[in-house]
Amino acid sequence: MTYNFIKTKLDGHVFELILARPEKRNAFTPTMVNEVAHAVSEANSNQQVYLVLIKAEGSVFCAGMDLKAFEDPTQDQLNPLIQNKDLSLGEVLDKLNKPSIAIIDGDVLAGGFLIALSATFILAKKEVRFSLPEVKLGIFPFQVMESLLKYLPERLALQICLSGEVLSCNKAKELGIVYDFLEEDTLSIHIHQLLQNSPFAMQKGIIAVKEQREIPTQDKYNFLLAKLNELKDSKDAKEGISAWKEKRKPDWKNE
Repeated sequence: MTYNFIKTKLDGHVFELILARPEKRNAFTPTMVNEVAHAVSEANSNQQVYLVLIKAEGSVFCAGMDLKAFEDPTQDQLNPLIQNKDLSLGEVLDKLNKPSIAIIDGDVLAGGFLIALSATFILAKKEVRFSLPEVKLGIFPFQVMESLLKYLPERLALQICLSGEVLSCNKAKELGIVYDFLEEDTLSIHIHQLLQNSPFAMQKGIIAVKEQREIPTQDKYNFLLAKLNELKDSKDAKEGISAWKEKRKPDWKNE
């Protein structure tokens, strides 16, 4: 697939989704959102994909929404290979069902939070800054607020959205937004660690987290027990137990 604003790459079992609009600080347009949706669908449907890396070209990870392109569609560049739909970036990224690592080596602004927070792990360089300046423009980061609520108590998430303050990487790590600092060996260590695990089990766990949001509290444990019983019959579960008994490395099938 040829994209206008992103790039993708599959290296073994690792799928890379790269924001590739550095001249505009990777600000996303409606077309770019549709391209991300297409890439997410590709990653989800490809059994060879065990892990997704979300990266960006240029000095800024993502500056959020391209306001000019959203206000005036002629400022966007349509991709004739992809059906253009009115999509929410937050909803698009929430559909990613594979474990993912956001590799943040440039500042994250406004709606760029949606992309970073969609990942199951965020690794960021210590000098990176995170900011939500929307209220200074008479706007409010509604979708980002929803993503922040997965990490933070309601009041703290709201305070960050209302203040428009700049968060240092250290502060973001203290809050649990950043999982680890992006240093010389940390990325390879985390990739190696995740690729040792059953891709099928990890995917089913991510899907269960999303599905249980709609389950009444009193029914959640029964729901999750049923999911566990289903997983026990998978090829990966049988292989994992056999490998443990035989003291060898498992040969995952992602089934």
